[in-house]
Amino acid sequence: MRLSLDYNGFNSITDDTTEINEQILFFKTAQNSHYYEKIEDKPPFIDATELINFWQLERLKIVGVTGTNGKTTVTAAIYSFLLDLNEKPALQGTRGLFADDKRIEEKSMTTPSLLETLHNMKQTMDLGCNYFIMEVSSHAIHQKRIEGITFALKVHTNVSSDHLDYHGTVEEYRRVKSLFFADDTPKLLNKDDIKNITYNPIGAQSYGVDEPATFKVQAFSLIHGITAGVKHLQEEATFQSPMVGLFNLFNLTAAVGSVVMLTGRKIEEVCEVVKYFAGVAGRMEVINRDPLVIVDFAHTDDGMYQVLNSIKDRDISVVFGAGGNRDKTKRPRMGAVAGRFANKIYVTSDNPRDEVPEMILEDILVGLRGKENVVATPDRKLAIRMALEGLDKDEVLLILGKGDEEYQEIKGAKHHFDDREVVRDIMGGV
Repeated sequence: MRLSLDYNGFNSITDDTTEINEQILFFKTAQNSHYYEKIEDKPPFIDATELINFWQLERLKIVGVTGTNGKTTVTAAIYSFLLDLNEKPALQGTRGLFADDKRIEEKSMTTPSLLETLHNMKQTMDLGCNYFIMEVSSHAIHQKRIEGITFALKVHTNVSSDHLDYHGTVEEYRRVKSLFFADDTPKLLNKDDIKNITYNPIGAQSYGVDEPATFKVQAFSLIHGITAGVKHLQEEATFQSPMVGLFNLFNLTAAVGSVVMLTGRKIEEVCEVVKYFAGVAGRMEVINRDPLVIVDFAHTDDGMYQVLNSIKDRDISVVFGAGGNRDKTKRPRMGAVAGRFANKIYVTSDNPRDEVPEMILEDILVGLRGKENVVATPDRKLAIRMALEGLDKDEVLLILGKGDEEYQEIKGAKHHFDDREVVRDIMGGV
């Protein structure tokens, strides 16, 4: 990545050693330093701390949210609440870059390169933002793509099993996630999931539904959205949300607690604006109310568990698959989770990438042996059609794995495909 930069006689900055010249300054990071060390006549460089100081990014209150599930929803909720409280936040994550209720850039990596992140901070600060809310992936933690950044708050959603194709084991994955919480930065931790990480207790507060916590859900209802009473120290308040599902109760409580910690406002004031946040596209997104049809991004066994468990009081029909060229060990577990909660199961393609779709389906079906009402087809549109046509009035249909993705990736090519469009097209003709 190369950017304009007026610094000590240089007019640009890059994190690519092949672009360095007398006009382009090298941005040296933990990720690219080994390339720099190979250069015989080493040119000048600038590091993260120096660039942060030059751009005066310390003026931003930076919030980092990490976890297996919930990062996108929690960051979006914090951003939304701050906007409604007349603050000026920016948001960076899988959905793109936003500043003061405007989209600046389209979708990107969960956590971009360090140079891109710092540049995003700079441009949103120049637009008047004083908060920068960002998703932090396990890859970014491991690859030190957040080095030099001083966080005002670090938030933990949950840590289960994901990205084992990269981290190797669950233990290593949890160790990497825990590194984020090793310092004495203020942090907000999910008390109901805290056994899955280690953390520095200095500056730590917590939120929880079952366990005692700094922000404790006292009572809640998941009928017709979410209604919850939350106690923070001696204060109590209630929030209402059109969102659905138990895990969204956790996400909203995390966001409420974060905003209270960041702004010092009373919890009652923060809870008042929760109702204006309708959720994130593709995350428990309600496509139809009667019968209830929901699209969600859940693409791991734990993600599926969170989603299906959150509406376990309903009769569930589910459509899902698993991505190709990714962790294969989760596939039978995903099947087993579907078998535990759903009455009708449609196993289909997700993004098969370079794998044979039928082989991915076979891996999933291992976890569904002996289960009735299971249909398997690699044709995702057909699977959704069969699920909709077989849906009874009181059942809920969950279409999982792709969320707001608008494509299917097959053999290196991306083909237009949007679960939400498919549902609306089929239901429009029913």
